[in-house]
Amino acid sequence: MNNKRRQVEDRPGLTATGFRGRTRTIVIYLFLAAISLVVFGQTIRYDFVNFDDDLYVYNAPAIQAGLTAQGIALAFTSQHARNWHPLATLSHMLDCQLYGLKPGGHHATNVILHIITVLLLFRVLREMTGAVWKSAIVAALFAVHPLHVESVAWVSERKDVLSAMFFLLMLGAYVRYARGPSMTRYLLVAVLFAAGLMSKPMLVSVPAILLLLDYWPLRRFEQPSSTTGKTKIVNSGNQPCTRQRLFLEKIPLFVLAGGSCVATFVLQKRATGAIPPLPFLWRVENAFVSYMIYVWKTLWPTHLAVFYPHPNNTLPIWVVILAMMLLLAITVSAIVFRNKRPYVFTGWSWYLVMLMPVIGLIQVGEQGHADRYTYLPHIGLFLLAVWFAADVAAVRESRSRFATATAAVIILALASAAFIQASYWRNSETLWTHALDVTSDNDVAHNNLGYLRVDQGELDKAIAHFEAALEIRSRKLDPHYDVGSAFVQMNLADALARKGQPDEALVHYEEAIRLQPNYANAYYNRGNVLFTKGRIDEAMADWEKTLQIQPNDADAHTCIGNALLRQSSPKEAIAHYEKAMALAPGDPHSRNNIAWVLATSSDASIRDGVKAVELAQEAVQLSRGRDSKFIRTLAAAYAESSRFPEAIAAAQQAITIAAMQGNTGLANTLRKEIALYRGHISLREMEPRN
Repeated sequence: MNNKRRQVEDRPGLTATGFRGRTRTIVIYLFLAAISLVVFGQTIRYDFVNFDDDLYVYNAPAIQAGLTAQGIALAFTSQHARNWHPLATLSHMLDCQLYGLKPGGHHATNVILHIITVLLLFRVLREMTGAVWKSAIVAALFAVHPLHVESVAWVSERKDVLSAMFFLLMLGAYVRYARGPSMTRYLLVAVLFAAGLMSKPMLVSVPAILLLLDYWPLRRFEQPSSTTGKTKIVNSGNQPCTRQRLFLEKIPLFVLAGGSCVATFVLQKRATGAIPPLPFLWRVENAFVSYMIYVWKTLWPTHLAVFYPHPNNTLPIWVVILAMMLLLAITVSAIVFRNKRPYVFTGWSWYLVMLMPVIGLIQVGEQGHADRYTYLPHIGLFLLAVWFAADVAAVRESRSRFATATAAVIILALASAAFIQASYWRNSETLWTHALDVTSDNDVAHNNLGYLRVDQGELDKAIAHFEAALEIRSRKLDPHYDVGSAFVQMNLADALARKGQPDEALVHYEEAIRLQPNYANAYYNRGNVLFTKGRIDEAMADWEKTLQIQPNDADAHTCIGNALLRQSSPKEAIAHYEKAMALAPGDPHSRNNIAWVLATSSDASIRDGVKAVELAQEAVQLSRGRDSKFIRTLAAAYAESSRFPEAIAAAQQAITIAAMQGNTGLANTLRKEIALYRGHISLREMEPRN
């Protein structure tokens, strides 16, 4: 009796109907939404983290501007954070339009998209299999598994939850197409697939996933045959033709996937430069081991971190061989038992195929593996596990009740673990401190904690973290790591410079440039240190090198203008300030500097009080009146225009702000300048300080 019930339930298209069925479905939807919200609702109180969130949101001017015509065009025509995913980019723009830079709104969008994905997963599985409770359990496991925390709690991983939503919408459309093929339904499948690819290119394996679903549970490899007026499903002698038809049907989707692969590959190469890949053998070994690491962490999700360092060539050979043997054994078993237990073949193959683009054979970044990569591949493992457990439990009714209780306990345990894991994402400090606690030799965690300590003004702690990161990286000799090592070297140099150790900083800037000869930021920052040491010509050479690498670097033009001003070349300085102003219209510094020269130059042919006032007012407005140096410039501009009462008032306002900020030196300077303004004397030949 149980076996018959199972066979009926597994037939596609048979779902519970009537009032009881609808009530049960609504209850399941509410339960799935509730457990997702319980686990991830906490994230709406969390901050951004200093791991790609700057590139994706809070340091990306085009994103911060919200949805604009120019921003929409850029989303489709250029890369964002080294990738092309225009719909994910637009979603970040929309968040900024709605919430500005309040992180809670950005987190809320991720949570909402995850909940929608969970509900869609239940619906699609139920439509494909007719198995209500098994579909609900798979969706619940997907909703709360700790490995999915990274995809939901990390704002930058918007692309995961957004692409998953489009993927499941596409699966729903595909199920309807499979049961009633039409050009309109196929076009809907293709459009939703394209939307998924434009959210995250990892979906390139989807056409192969559709072929697996054709095998089970849609059973499209079997042919309908009519006998005595009754329709039944039988194996057709024309099965090769059926397979060929199903494959040809996917060719347009494979073409879309291929185009996405090419676009992603080209953009990543352009964005990262010619970074040498890790040796192929290292990548292959890590790929085999990673497949089994994900399986193990699915079963025992502990010691999870935002970043796992790549093992390089340190994997023991027995570990690699064991992983290969386990993979081979499970794959062969899935093939051998594909007729008796087709869900094993589909589930395991889903897992293998969907992970392939991110398993590390094509290395992007320095991670060995990443929790976020399991977000959609996990569905295959959950399908396999739940359907297999249901088959075993169906032998006896008592086992069925035990299996139900066991499923409930597992879901609650996973939800509890995911809730704790999500708590580590509250801010950068907890995220990276936890990563150091659960991993070893994690140079990325040390570097990002160091970066955080610099922002907090704790320079000694920052330097200690950067030095720890460099000590770990000193053992990574492969050229693949040179770019990252140069970045850490520059971070350490910046911290040393801020601490007042310019000579030590210069050593690390030079090492960063040695590792990465076209590192524009290293040249720019080294130029700043050289400038403070009075080595003006060397500083200008570094800034000119910066402009050779990054011609649109407004800050480099501003710095060259400052250097020219110190060398008593105000006209040349103004030319560079004007270039900076054109390149960065929203940056107040270039306007302030031009206004300063126009107001204080000893050369009467250069001075222009009216224009100085105009530019100084714009600089103050752009800085929202919070920078005392800009208000000082405005005071000098007023004085040059013989508007001395306004000059005195502006200078007094600047004194108030400077005093509030603890800048007593500037406050004293402003008091002396007020004395000049009271005597109707303008300021002359003083260098601006930005």
